[in-house]
Amino acid sequence: MYFPYFRGKQYELITIRETAGILSDAGFVPIIAPVREQFRGLHKTLEAICEKGGQAVLIINPEHGELSHDGSSIGAMLDSEFDGHENLLVGVRLDNSVSSAEARELCAQANGRSLALIHAGFKDANDFAENLGDFPNIATHIFLEDDCGKLYQKKFKADGVKRVLIRDGFERRRNRDHPEAEFFSDLHITYEDEGMDGFGDFLIVGDDFSESGGPAYTIAIHLTYIDDEQDGAMFVRHFLSDRQDTPKDPGGKFVEALTKLVAFLDGPSGWKVYDTSAVREFRGLLERAHYPGLGYVKKLSMKHHIETLAQYFAQNPPEDR
Repeated sequence: MYFPYFRGKQYELITIRETAGILSDAGFVPIIAPVREQFRGLHKTLEAICEKGGQAVLIINPEHGELSHDGSSIGAMLDSEFDGHENLLVGVRLDNSVSSAEARELCAQANGRSLALIHAGFKDANDFAENLGDFPNIATHIFLEDDCGKLYQKKFKADGVKRVLIRDGFERRRNRDHPEAEFFSDLHITYEDEGMDGFGDFLIVGDDFSESGGPAYTIAIHLTYIDDEQDGAMFVRHFLSDRQDTPKDPGGKFVEALTKLVAFLDGPSGWKVYDTSAVREFRGLLERAHYPGLGYVKKLSMKHHIETLAQYFAQNPPEDR
């Protein structure tokens, strides 16, 4: 029921590989939008998903990165190296740069595989929706909430076709401007009330895309948690370094932020955070005063987010709510 949306950057792919078993066991389906022409990391990630018996949506016309102008090599790789793996769905992103004719051409590239349509500001919805019967292999409609209103979503309803709502719960801003804690999402509770079969988000990265970040004046660690005192809504807590005036000593600043994180875990509200493998690794990093790099830290936060939702649904199956 959970569809986390990933870009195919190194640490996002590593996150999927490291949580492939969790994703499969929980019935979670990662959406992957490749951003690199080199497919080694992506191939390893898809192999890990297949080995664990999971599912994934692979977007063949990504909106960012080296493949944004021509993603034909993605479909070719899928056909040549993962033929017969029906658990890998072809994702087609429908945004304002895609015409109805182009959408039809992209859907035809699925070559019979199950299709997932990612609705992201598509302007030719009326024309395309009238001819959906030409593609009986459409298995899932995925709506990016900021780009698709209720009237748009209503056009894409069919028996046996799943509908998923993606909401960006992460507020992008300068690290130093993050509040201590803020609301992230309640879709894990309310997606069925929205008329959906599943939900998703952009984890703790957000929908904004950048090839690389600049120097970090403030080191921030983001940790999501489900607050039973707030009707089970999900919040995100931001742990910031004390020093914020220069980009020097990122390792020392990381320890400052990590010290606050562990103090929160050990404090009166720490029970709200599930004990995940990522949390235990954060504790280990503080014990060693080790800074593994910002990419690795982001990977741990994403991993914790996935583990948190997996634990939540293990304790609260949708049929019991």
